[in-house]
Amino acid sequence: MKPIYLDYNATTPHDPEVIAAMRPYLEEHFGNPSSSHSYGMKAREAVETARSQVAMLLGCMPSEVIFTSGGTESNNHAIRGIAAVYGKKGGRIITTQIEHPAVTEVCKFLEIYGFRTTYLPVDEYGLVNPADVEKAINPETVLITIMHANNEVGTIQPIEGISEIARRKGILLHTDAAQSAGKMPVNVDVLGVDLLSIAGHKLYAPKGIGVLYVRGDVQLAKFMHGAGQESGKRAGTENVIEIVGLGKACEIAARDIEKTGLHMIAMRDRLFDGLRHQLKNIRLNGHPEKRLPNTLNVGIRGIKADLLLSAIQERVAASAGAACHSGGTTISSVLRAMNVPEEWALGTLRLTTGKMTTVDEIDEAVAVISKAALRLKA
Repeated sequence: MKPIYLDYNATTPHDPEVIAAMRPYLEEHFGNPSSSHSYGMKAREAVETARSQVAMLLGCMPSEVIFTSGGTESNNHAIRGIAAVYGKKGGRIITTQIEHPAVTEVCKFLEIYGFRTTYLPVDEYGLVNPADVEKAINPETVLITIMHANNEVGTIQPIEGISEIARRKGILLHTDAAQSAGKMPVNVDVLGVDLLSIAGHKLYAPKGIGVLYVRGDVQLAKFMHGAGQESGKRAGTENVIEIVGLGKACEIAARDIEKTGLHMIAMRDRLFDGLRHQLKNIRLNGHPEKRLPNTLNVGIRGIKADLLLSAIQERVAASAGAACHSGGTTISSVLRAMNVPEEWALGTLRLTTGKMTTVDEIDEAVAVISKAALRLKA
């Protein structure tokens, strides 16, 4: 039997409807979207249909959607593209201490060229304080980039409040919504963001495809230079097959957002309740309410997470918050920023449910994890 999959924040399976939508563009419709004949026109129509499907999920105009190779490229394009255009007005970027490396590493890269980055702290739940954002803004600030929801603990940031500050101060705001899109409503006007990143493989589409939303009046430097695809912002022949898949995944997400969210919450909470019943020394990491509907990050005192994962890997697939190696133990930067005590951080598991998760899988996972954890403690 395959292990029970509880690592949906790492990647998701392909939705069967997504596979069905992609198949004709693998087997029959192979044209280049830039070609003027019927083969190319069929491919171009598919790309534009997908662009509209993404726009419907985000509540934006199709013309504001740029297809990319994934969340990492989207974040790179957003941050570097804004720095290139607006950097002459200043050179400071504001972000947080719990961002994904696809954001923090870009900021570090720009620091080589004279940009400065302010890494804001978060509280014990992983929340950034909008007041701290406002205090950090100065005349040199050109961009605020703060994730919508954290990939490890699931905490949802107060992007709406931050966007009000950004607008008042005349600062552009980017958010990495790779983890939130498809799991909860993500509307660019409600959030008030200028740029937003999506990764296809986080919402049941393939790996290697993503989106960068860019508000219409925002100037953004080119990321790829070439023939001028994606309105001249991202050259290169379009990845039609995966663009079609992402478009379909966004259509499904918009259609099923409430049903899927409720199901994931039910599975997540059943998992936590089961583990709490079996294990006494367990704590929740992240906000108890303001978090993704599918994300459960727990610390189990008295064990090491990598040993627990090794013990259950044949039956449950999950992620750890700390890793042991010859040089010592590395605790995730997110848990450190939240000041999670080491005795809890060492035993941290990230367990994430999805729309395919079943009750039987949850109950089996509770039994497997609890048994292994108790054995390791003994």
